[in-house]
Amino acid sequence: MTHSNSDNNHFPAKKDKKEVDLVLFAGQSNMAGRGSAAEAPVVAEGTGYEFKAISAPTRLYPIVEPFGVEENNVISGVAESNKTGSMVSSFVIEYERTTGTPVVAVSCSKGGSSINLWLPGGAFLNDAIDRFQAASDWLGANGCTVRHAFMVWCQGETDAENGMSPAEYTTKLTSVMDAMICAGMETCYIVGIGRHRDDPDKFRPIAEAQIELCITYQHAALVSTKFADMAARGLMKDAFHYVQQAYNEVGAEAGANTAVHILGRNVD
Repeated sequence: MTHSNSDNNHFPAKKDKKEVDLVLFAGQSNMAGRGSAAEAPVVAEGTGYEFKAISAPTRLYPIVEPFGVEENNVISGVAESNKTGSMVSSFVIEYERTTGTPVVAVSCSKGGSSINLWLPGGAFLNDAIDRFQAASDWLGANGCTVRHAFMVWCQGETDAENGMSPAEYTTKLTSVMDAMICAGMETCYIVGIGRHRDDPDKFRPIAEAQIELCITYQHAALVSTKFADMAARGLMKDAFHYVQQAYNEVGAEAGANTAVHILGRNVD
């Protein structure tokens, strides 16, 4: 369910100096969300905000589903009209519950997008970096301290469908994450892809490559593989996408695990 946002819901004024964590949610359709917004959990006021880098980059808005529905950039190509309900709300709820830090979330996802569209120097990645930096700049100018800034990434089904080798995918995803780290992000948190509903082994090579990459690459961490369970549980709406319950469960697991990783790193 979409909700209107009144000016009464704006972020606290500059004099109220706040600490937040800045999160870019990027990838393809299962990050964009193909669920049902009415079945998504409600993000409590004060725990999560959306920075609308494309449509309204002058304030923060409460996070509501479908998240990022207005964030279409026809110039870069990161634009679609199919967002119906995502994992973002459940991620933010669990992340804030564990860390105690509000989230400022930025959308940058495009259904069906191959990793080839996200490579450094291309329009998609440039757009992602621009959105992230616009949010960071706005927060700084409005009296907010960004404690942690990171990307949550869910993508790879298209490349698995097209038969890209795990080695090629790994090299290309690493280059994407390298670019985001250079842009100021600390870590790239990976939500692993699931299984093709009608051909369970079809996505396996890319899914396994994502797991291995998170073991070997210092700036990546795997925070959920729960999508892999959804076909067997009957929680897929088609061969590639999930019902809202699945997005809620995956987002909650990813948010909790990301929070634990962040807090553990702080202790270290």
